[in-house]
Amino acid sequence: MRKLIYLIIIFSFACNQPTENTPTTPYVMVLGVAQDAGYPQMNCKKDCCKQAWKNFDLKRTTSCLAIVDPTSKEQWIIDATPNIKEQLQLLKQKTGTEELDGILLTHAHMGHYTGLLHFGREVMGSNNLPVFAMPKMKTFLKENGPWSQLVKLENINIKALKSDSTINLNENIKVKPFLVPHRDEFSETVGYEITINNKSLIFIPDIDKWEKWETNITELIKQVDYTFLDATFYKNGELKRDMSEIPHPFVEESMEIFSSLSNADKQKIHFIHFNHTNSLLIEGSASQKEVLKKGFNLAKEGQIIRF
Repeated sequence: MRKLIYLIIIFSFACNQPTENTPTTPYVMVLGVAQDAGYPQMNCKKDCCKQAWKNFDLKRTTSCLAIVDPTSKEQWIIDATPNIKEQLQLLKQKTGTEELDGILLTHAHMGHYTGLLHFGREVMGSNNLPVFAMPKMKTFLKENGPWSQLVKLENINIKALKSDSTINLNENIKVKPFLVPHRDEFSETVGYEITINNKSLIFIPDIDKWEKWETNITELIKQVDYTFLDATFYKNGELKRDMSEIPHPFVEESMEIFSSLSNADKQKIHFIHFNHTNSLLIEGSASQKEVLKKGFNLAKEGQIIRF
């Protein structure tokens, strides 16, 4: 009898625990948080990746956001990463479908567009999937194989974007691309502003340095509701090479720049796009504790941002 009562109490407690319900209004979902090559990175035998090779529960996919509208049953992703099939499965767990209504691209670095191959005839054989791209990115896809085959066979339909020009994904969701300084070997690089219910989210997975950008990042943070910002490297010296050759804002630099922000504004910041060497990928690391202690957030796969 005692055991029965005990089980009833446990069952009642479990049933009354809060669960994260799927939002009924448009939202953003984090599908990936790592740098272009994911975590662990191919051929990395260093300490940073050892545990992740042994335990694949620790692996992280390349940075990607989904924009979901449950009211219209539409969904888009920002960037088509090398991990796109796993990411669409993660999205399906939340929405019930992996079908996309479009892809918005940021630039032509490996981790941000190569997943488009999965929409070709070798895999999905999509029919005119809308792919939103800036002018140079559009030209790059149309004039270079194998991407040009996707265009020729009408697997994708490239929709032109213009910097600082807002487009309506539907009546509930607006997006605006904006140029940021980055290593633009094949295309320009953009971040995105997503606006839902008069609230806005900024996504900048790649930028060279904040001071190279004509926009004041701290003032921008104050004006919006959420930001997901480039955190490729935690600190200088993380790689055994001249890191000025691959400029990104070090997280230590960013935290110093953002130190004057109010606690409320700091809470808007979610660091994302972690290189495999970045100690922020290590659960419970001193770096993670430092970032959280200073009032900032770390993007998590499966995270839901409500508007």
